[in-house]
Amino acid sequence: MIKAIIFDMDGVLFETEDYYYQRRSAFLKSKGISLEHLNPLIFVGARSSQIWSLILGDDIGKWDIPKLEADYADFKSLHPTPYEDCVFEEAKEVIPFLKEAGFSLAVASNTDLDEVKRALTESGLLSYFDRVFSATDCEACKPHPAVYEKACQALGNLKSETLVIEDSQLGIAAGVAAGLTVWAIEDKKWGVDQSQASQRIKNLGELREKLK
Repeated sequence: MIKAIIFDMDGVLFETEDYYYQRRSAFLKSKGISLEHLNPLIFVGARSSQIWSLILGDDIGKWDIPKLEADYADFKSLHPTPYEDCVFEEAKEVIPFLKEAGFSLAVASNTDLDEVKRALTESGLLSYFDRVFSATDCEACKPHPAVYEKACQALGNLKSETLVIEDSQLGIAAGVAAGLTVWAIEDKKWGVDQSQASQRIKNLGELREKLK
């Protein structure tokens, strides 16, 4: 019986991947770096720090990666994600329903913790979650299972009682590696490999129906 649900943030609660991709592209273009040689899929659920080698290829040795990271952080601060506009309307309906129904709820994201909290605050969802975690504060980011292990332990439920809702291949792999049941929000755009998930659901509305 499911008693606790841990949600990924981007692609599950918020439609942010398009914004992230366009912002990242604009930043890299300002540095003279193109993304045309890459499939946008590699960015879904990932942090830039995990994929600089793919972005820069054979030129990686010519760049100061910590400086790029710092410049990108500055760029993001000048172009903050409009979370209130990105939140899925279903999330604003389903999350309160699940909380009222008695489920323990958490968020476990690869996004920085201050950004996760800002997103949840601006969307009005923060108060419904018992705990909020970022993989950047763990041993490693997804696909490492640490953030899901930490969230599950914090909620205090058995792994057999805990469900993960994900969308990205990295996130699904992390939930599975943590020994948790993972359901994937069906990907209709990026071509994400969601084969490791126990099942796929069309949206959060279907999650609500399945858990009634």
